Amino acid sequence: MPTARESATVLDGKALAKQIEQQLSTRVDAIKAKTGRTPSLATILVGDDPASATYVRMKGNACKRIGIDSIRVELPTETTTEQLKAKIDELNNDPDVHGILLQHPVPAQIDERACFEQIDIAKDVDGVTSLGFGRMSMQQPAYGSCTPQGIMHILNHYEIELAGKEAVVVGRSPILGKPMAMMLLNANCTVTICHSRTQDLAAHIRRADIVVGAVGVPELIKAEWIKEGAVVIDAGFHPREGGGVGDIEMEGIAQKASAYTPVPGGVGPMTINTLIRQTVEAAEKSAGLNADNKS
Repeated sequence: MPTARESATVLDGKALAKQIEQQLSTRVDAIKAKTGRTPSLATILVGDDPASATYVRMKGNACKRIGIDSIRVELPTETTTEQLKAKIDELNNDPDVHGILLQHPVPAQIDERACFEQIDIAKDVDGVTSLGFGRMSMQQPAYGSCTPQGIMHILNHYEIELAGKEAVVVGRSPILGKPMAMMLLNANCTVTICHSRTQDLAAHIRRADIVVGAVGVPELIKAEWIKEGAVVIDAGFHPREGGGVGDIEMEGIAQKASAYTPVPGGVGPMTINTLIRQTVEAAEKSAGLNADNKS
């Protein structure tokens, strides 16, 4: 693996997402030609969180770019768990809906996990159900959680060698850290998961060939901890005046890493792209086209 002093590779998720969108548009046209129906993604937004509304809008725009329908479902802040589950069931039973996204987070009174589990596995294009996680972990067909699945697409596209490498994932959330660790394990990495109770985080980072920041704390992982020639993946984004920062301190990373994802423009675009791609796969499967939903 070349060192960054020779040439650090910028893992450009934005450019890769744009390239994949062109391929998805062709696949959507084929679905429409065969079935006369347009693939659709239902997005459920509960409450009025402005960041969540922005994310839902970005996902809707991505749908529009490749020609699939975005069905926007907006529910009031006071929605109960049972009301939300009933709405999910409506979408599960609607043959015109191919994918369902429940935007995270939901208001505190709602049992988010119970609502995630209500999503039909065939429509779980965001990869949030326990069944989907279990199938993915056991290398069975499933739609992967979108952020880690998007990261795997980046690593594969740039031909980053994974087998036998030491990977450290910082974060253990059910839709990012845990599935990321399992995907890397399935790619034959030796994986360490670090979290808030980890002792001497720096020591774990220093030995890692691949570092994934997925903890949700601005610049928690310091550039000086990064091993020479490591691959650095930052799945975090924290708005700052004039832009934003990730979970990893980026100043100096280009001089140490062999490859790294920029913030923004690295992981984020591939998260949304994976959601849209998996919706297209679900529509293909529903239409009886030759689709493989093992992402």
